[in-house]
Amino acid sequence: MARVRLRLGNWNRLNRKWEHRVSLMKTMVTQLLEKERIRTTLAKAKNLQRYADKVITLGKKGTRDAWITASGIIRTDRELHKLFTQIALRYRERPGGFTRLVRAGWRDRDAAPVAFIELVDRPGELRPAGPALQRVEPLSVRAWVQAQLGQTPREPSPLLPPVVRQYLREENRIKGRAAVASLGDGRS
Repeated sequence: MARVRLRLGNWNRLNRKWEHRVSLMKTMVTQLLEKERIRTTLAKAKNLQRYADKVITLGKKGTRDAWITASGIIRTDRELHKLFTQIALRYRERPGGFTRLVRAGWRDRDAAPVAFIELVDRPGELRPAGPALQRVEPLSVRAWVQAQLGQTPREPSPLLPPVVRQYLREENRIKGRAAVASLGDGRS
């Protein structure tokens, strides 16, 4: 098993030494992959969410290097196999945001804030997942303003070099002669 150093940084030390924090995060990531929902304090859940998302991204890569890195974090072979098969297939289309935090009140003993952390898009989740973010096509400011005003973009001047005309056609989303013919004489 490869020895992997988690980069916990100074984000939240959880009032523990480095070795204990790393051990705690490795155990909690393994438990989250096994049970798919765990209840813990809010501080631990926020810390765990960062590393669980990174481990699931390793599972989605599916390479040998990702397997070696993940095997240094995940404690059992069963959860390691589950990560690279079931979970990687479940999240193959989702670009990120694999876990969700749901606050669950306070603990009785010491009134520490408690939260559930769970994997999204699974049966029996506490709250239905929102859709994954879709990639937005780039749009120039000029084309956006013209679309808001209801204007159609004009054909570039024939005096421009062909490379510049092609760029302006793509920028204004004009494709082929059919789009140019629909503009009429090309003046607004």
